[in-house]
Amino acid sequence: MKNAKRASVVLAVWMMFSNAHYVVAQDWPQWRGPQRDGKVTGFTAPAEWPKELTRKWQTTVGLGDATPALVGDRLYVFVRQGDEEVTLCLNAASGLEIWRDGYAAASVTGPASRHPGPRSSPTVALGKVVTLGAAGVLSCLDAQSGKVAWRIDQYKDVPQFFTSMSPIIVDGLCIAHLGTSDKGAIVAFDLASSEPKWKWTGDGPAYASPVLMAAAGVKQIVVQTEKNVLGLAAADGKLLWQVPSPPQRRYYNSATPIVNGQTVIFTGQGLGTKAVEVEKTDDGFAARQLWTNDQLGTGFNTPVLANGMLFGISDRGNLFCLNAKDGQAAWTDSGQLDRFGAIVNAGSFLLALPGNAELIVLAADGNQYRQLARYKVSDTPTYAHPIVSGNRVFIKDQQTVTLYAIEAAVAMASGG
Repeated sequence: MKNAKRASVVLAVWMMFSNAHYVVAQDWPQWRGPQRDGKVTGFTAPAEWPKELTRKWQTTVGLGDATPALVGDRLYVFVRQGDEEVTLCLNAASGLEIWRDGYAAASVTGPASRHPGPRSSPTVALGKVVTLGAAGVLSCLDAQSGKVAWRIDQYKDVPQFFTSMSPIIVDGLCIAHLGTSDKGAIVAFDLASSEPKWKWTGDGPAYASPVLMAAAGVKQIVVQTEKNVLGLAAADGKLLWQVPSPPQRRYYNSATPIVNGQTVIFTGQGLGTKAVEVEKTDDGFAARQLWTNDQLGTGFNTPVLANGMLFGISDRGNLFCLNAKDGQAAWTDSGQLDRFGAIVNAGSFLLALPGNAELIVLAADGNQYRQLARYKVSDTPTYAHPIVSGNRVFIKDQQTVTLYAIEAAVAMASGG
């Protein structure tokens, strides 16, 4: 067991450095940031939070709930414009368009029609931009020029509320969960050629995104499906372990799993929050339950880990904190927020952005709720994550992207 844990640590360090050639400190290249953990890197916090944020620019881009990706001086935005789904590359300093790619998009129907734009966030790696359209169109573009490298549209059946899963790129493979209820396929496509390298078939996709973990020296793709949480070998797609996470009543699995070493924490509306330890066994892997909290869970928000505590917005619309070691609740704020929202970890601070477009700055305090600042950042609802880089905050609302700056007389670097 000691050797397995040592191998896991070595692999995790290797994974971090192997990605360094395309991610710099202040980039946000994919869903929930560089490591898909909601953690901001390179954040510069003010000594005193200003009364207002300074708006630098605002650009109308189109409909969509997808969080943009920030890499270097470029911002990649995935939206719907009229009858097209469009990927835009903007100059991050000015908001001016550098290139654009679009294709004819299917109509978003039923209850999901209130959100006709993409929900899936772009993934940028190895000089490519990958997007997943609301109706299942998977595209790979050249990040520099916008030229289409490949596009796949054979997976036309999608979940009831259309796609929300954001693809992940691992070792030159683009991995996406495609299909519909009870007829899903997690497929690894060669990023350069689009050739399928492996496929796992089973559960349909939920509205959550895959994450990467290392256990006993094995890279694993951890996926929250419509009914289970499972781990697949990144190399060949072999199913390594699986635990049930059936949605309750008419709810849906919409939160991305949280990886902390060999621990996987998962949550959902009506499900509460649970943690399992992924362990090596004689014949493979197993997931052993560590704890469960039936009272606190999220609906449409993935919590973040900070200082051994888990912070999120509950399925009842309250900011909360629980201990990641035993699942015990630390505090729940009485303020009522939208169940839709995002929260990011910026070191000693957390930034929460519920659907009402009020950016809340709070201390990463496991003892009590402490609000430090609150800013109105849009006149329309916000469903995408805020992107925080240096003293910049990028906000995607229903139709626009806005760059704000946190400006104060004195600033200091925040620890992570």
